[in-house]
This record gives sequence, structure tokens and C-alpha cells, in this order.
Amino acid sequence: MRQDDLYINKIDWVTIAIYAVLLLIGWINIYAAVYDEQFPKSIFDLSINSGQQLVRIGAAVLIILLIMVADYRLFENLSWILYFIFLAFLIVTPFIGKEVNGQTLSVGIGSFRIQPAEFAKFTTALALAKFMERPSFDLSKVKHQMQALAIIMLPVVFIMLQPDTGTAMVYSAFFIMLYREGMPQRYYALGLTFIAISLLALGLENNLYLVGGVIVVIFTLIMIGKKKVSKVIGFSLLGLAIIAYSYSLDYVVSKLPEHQQNRIMILFNPDLDPLGAGWNVTQSKIAIGSGGFFGKGYLEGTQTKFDFVPEQHTDFIFCTLGEEFGWLGSLVVVVLFCALLIRLVMLAERQKNRFSRVYGYCVISILFFHFMINIAMTIGLFPVVGIPLPFFSYGGSSLWSFTILLFIFIKLDSHRIQLLGRMG
Repeated sequence: MRQDDLYINKIDWVTIAIYAVLLLIGWINIYAAVYDEQFPKSIFDLSINSGQQLVRIGAAVLIILLIMVADYRLFENLSWILYFIFLAFLIVTPFIGKEVNGQTLSVGIGSFRIQPAEFAKFTTALALAKFMERPSFDLSKVKHQMQALAIIMLPVVFIMLQPDTGTAMVYSAFFIMLYREGMPQRYYALGLTFIAISLLALGLENNLYLVGGVIVVIFTLIMIGKKKVSKVIGFSLLGLAIIAYSYSLDYVVSKLPEHQQNRIMILFNPDLDPLGAGWNVTQSKIAIGSGGFFGKGYLEGTQTKFDFVPEQHTDFIFCTLGEEFGWLGSLVVVVLFCALLIRLVMLAERQKNRFSRVYGYCVISILFFHFMINIAMTIGLFPVVGIPLPFFSYGGSSLWSFTILLFIFIKLDSHRIQLLGRMG
């Protein structure tokens, strides 16, 4: 059997099939989001979003072919170069990019523009994988933890200057990969505690309830610790720090831009500004709820037709699916995403070297974060932060960056036997 035949047989066609199905469903939903029954146009019409997205899908196929014919060692060898190239793009974007709605996210010439922040995700994943593949790397060491954190945070700093809070948040997904690779669990316990306290401090009308709860917990911990002086002092200081943080949070939020403040408060009180900051989420939930079990039918969505939900073809594409295909159609898409993530976990666990495994878990982490946050955003469980749904949302940069992210891993997986000699 020829070497090429062996390589083709090693490609994970199951993952590619799920990708193709998600891409197809996303494309027809983009058409549904812009369909006008008064002036109907073909789904292939280049003057509307579905036609333009089809061109981008064609470009994505070309990108896939280039990745699959490239030398599998190329991605590892170019990891740092690609990381710093897109870091440079992030640095210059606020100065040479095009400003839209107070954000400078894209660079390019004429109508062709890309968002460097989208592509920086896969370059950061490559850089992390390259850095962490060293035999001496150990996440139990604080030095190595700080170095990995620096690789993650450097792009975040420049993304926040654009400013693009939603994309910056995506980089927190890398902590899922770090957990798999041995990051101490105490950091995650601390992080979850921080999130829980933040939600309670913002959600409760009176912080005295939170203070009372903290006092009870601290007192319980002191009693369990048998009233040792060191334990008493330590837990008391922890309690005071939590209480101080809960009272300072309102001040911190008050310093955020007004639209970000509104998005956070809408999460706790959806009726706070139903015609303003809460409009998108309210209309999105109405659209999804009106679809019922089976949906209204393809191209029959009334919320969609009358443009009640802004950005319905991009960040809120899921509500188009929910209205026209109902709970059943939404479930199918959720199952497809879950199947993709589970399949990728299987691929990551069978990798023969650390570089491929770390990169694989970076892919899983990023896709999971986008999938989880986007859907939570459209049903009102998370503030609106402008995160696209992978392979669904309209746009070239997001489609191409997700495609590159995924197919580099598929390429690495197809050559895992050749990488056997470089165990991590």
C-alpha cells in the first residue's frame, strides 16, 4: 500500500463529517435569517449574506486542502513565528484597523478584511503546545505556570485595547487544557469561588446576606480546624477579603462602559431595560420559545422575517434555528456539537506526543467555550458579549479561524504514528 493511502486512512473522517453537517446547517440558517418573502432571492445570490458565506465556505475548503497537503511538522516548527506575527497584528489593529460601533477589530484592504483576534486563538494554541511539549515542563511548578499564563495573557492585553471583551474572554478557555495537563486544582477552586461570590454580590439586593453567609462558613471552617491560632487568623483574613471584594465589586462595575454595565445587570433583571439593553435577549428568547417542539418551518419564522432580533445571522444565529426548527432542531445541533467535542477528546487522548495532545485540548477548550457561551447568551443565561457560534455564525474570520484550528489538529492526528518517537 502506498504511503498516501496510509495517510488517507488515518484521517478522522467522522470529525470531518460532523464539521460538514454543522457548516451546512449553519449556512441554510444564515439564509433564513436574511430571507425576505416580499423580495425572495436565491440562497446562492452573492448580494445577500448566504451567497457571501458560500464564497467563504469555498475559501475554507481551500484552506482545508492546504492544511492537509502541508508537512505535518510545519505547524510545530512555525508555532512561535505565527504567534508573534498575529501578536504584531493585534498591536497595530487599533491604529490601522476599521472602527465599527466603537471597536477597531479588523484590518485589511478594501472590502477584504480579517479580525486578527480570531486567528490569534489558534496561534496561541500552537505556541502553548510548543512551549509545554518540553520534557522538563511541569505545571506543578509556579515558574512554568506563570510562563504558560504569560503566553495566554499577552494577546488578551492587546485584544482589550480594541476593545473586544468577548474575544478576550475566550482565552480563559485555555484553563480547561491546563487542567488536563496538571494545573493544581486549588486554582480552579479559587476561580469557582471568585465567580460564585461575584454572582452573589451582583445578584443580591443587599450584600448583608452575603456577609452573613461568609461569616457562617468561616466560623464553620474555624471550628473544623480545631480553633488553631493559625487557622483562625487565616480563615478570618480570607473572610475579610471576600467581604471587601463583594463591596468593591459595585464600584468596579460602575467604572465599566455603560453598555457593559447594562449587559451585566440585564442578566440578573431581564426586565430592567426591555427596549434597550435587554432587547436582543428578550427577542431571542421569544423567537426560540415561539418555535415550540417542531418549529414554525424553514423560512417561516416571524421573529426572523421582521428583524426583531438584531445580529440574527451572526451572534444570535441560534435563535433562528430555535424558531424555525423548534426544540427538536435545536437538540439535533446541540447533540452534533457534543458529538464533535467528545470525538475530539477521544482524538486528543490517543495522541502519541504532548504537542499534539496539548493542541488538541486547546481546540476542544475553545470550541466548547464558544458553543457554551453563545447558546447561553441567546437564552439569557449569560451577558451579551459578541461571541459567534462555531461554523454557524456569518463571517469569514470566525469561519476560517475555527476551520484552521480544527483541521490542524485533524492533520496532526492523521500523523500520530510518525510522532510516536516524541512522547510527552
